[in-house]
Amino acid sequence: MAELSGKFKVAPSEGAAVNEGTKEYLEPVWAVGLMTGTVLDGNVDIAMIRTDGEIIHEFGPWTLAPYPADLPPLLARTLEAAREWDFRGEEPAIFRDAEIALTRAQALAVNEFLTQNGFSAADIEVVGFHGQTVLHRAAEGGRRGRTRQLGDGRLMAEIVGANVVFDFRSADVEAGGQGAPLVPIYHRALMRKIGGGAETAMLNLGGVANITWCGEDMVAFDTGPANAPINDWIRRHGQGEIDRDGRIALSGTVDEARLARLLEHRYLIAPYPKSLDRNSFTADMAEGLGLADGAATLTAFTAAAVGKALDLLPRRPERLLVCGGGRKNPALMAELARRARAEVEPVDRFGLRGDAIEAECFAFLAVRSLRGLPISFPRTTGAPRPLTGGRLAARTAIAP
Repeated sequence: MAELSGKFKVAPSEGAAVNEGTKEYLEPVWAVGLMTGTVLDGNVDIAMIRTDGEIIHEFGPWTLAPYPADLPPLLARTLEAAREWDFRGEEPAIFRDAEIALTRAQALAVNEFLTQNGFSAADIEVVGFHGQTVLHRAAEGGRRGRTRQLGDGRLMAEIVGANVVFDFRSADVEAGGQGAPLVPIYHRALMRKIGGGAETAMLNLGGVANITWCGEDMVAFDTGPANAPINDWIRRHGQGEIDRDGRIALSGTVDEARLARLLEHRYLIAPYPKSLDRNSFTADMAEGLGLADGAATLTAFTAAAVGKALDLLPRRPERLLVCGGGRKNPALMAELARRARAEVEPVDRFGLRGDAIEAECFAFLAVRSLRGLPISFPRTTGAPRPLTGGRLAARTAIAP
């Protein structure tokens, strides 16, 4: 496994973290994390880690579990209803239908995952259940943000028979934060584990792109779009769900004039903390271009937006460790190296699991939530102070 150079202040011992309120040492526990991104790929990521909420003691099993065939179309209709709703009036009725279907599907997937890997619900302390984000509106100009994730934690706890922490974002939003990104504290734990320093930042390329930098402080924000507009562009042209291996983008030519105009968007130079919804930047940015040129231009825009984000950081990092599905797109990785002007490495080269990180993160956050540790911070979400978050649905008997 490769190792990065850099220094971090580490926890008092490799055996347990310290609760700063009580100075008690906290024993590591097994936790399961669940994540479904905004790219709607028809799967849920499930990962286990053993952690005390500060140190990652052990990586457990991980899998990508496919949804039942009828669930992705239901979620797609739900996202469309959410866009029309836009936090105005009563929630669409489809939300509850989708919430129950999604929760049951993910809970049953957790049960199968545990069984296949020789665990039971009694072996885990908690499940971190992110749910499905259907709409997120960041705080702006004195206006408080809004966020909605579908996921019934109590139903999950009933089916799995484990403690479940869910609704991770609402407390931060209610306190005036952005509600995103929440992954930075886990990114920091990963970079500590592999020895990353201030010359390194971690970049996640999901539906939206977000970056975490840990120098004298921890800074994180959404940089711009990632896979969502590219995937939507490919679907719009009936060419599948994704630009697999970046082949379509690699066959096209970037419209540099259009790209320059897109890069004038005020979000890209706005100070952090800041966050985006999946629909903040859409495939319409490529409207009027052919399939290949549109894919190339959208791909270049994601990369160039990351470059502008690096310029905002207290110190411009020399290296980007990339996780999320976008790291598998050679066109996007090449554009990152070119337009972000940084060394670009997939996190897998350092012994990390690039596809599992977001699911691992919600296992980590669930443990922090149980122990009252903060999951959002002033320079990540814009919270007024370090805040814990998440709601607990306590372990119950397994439903028949």
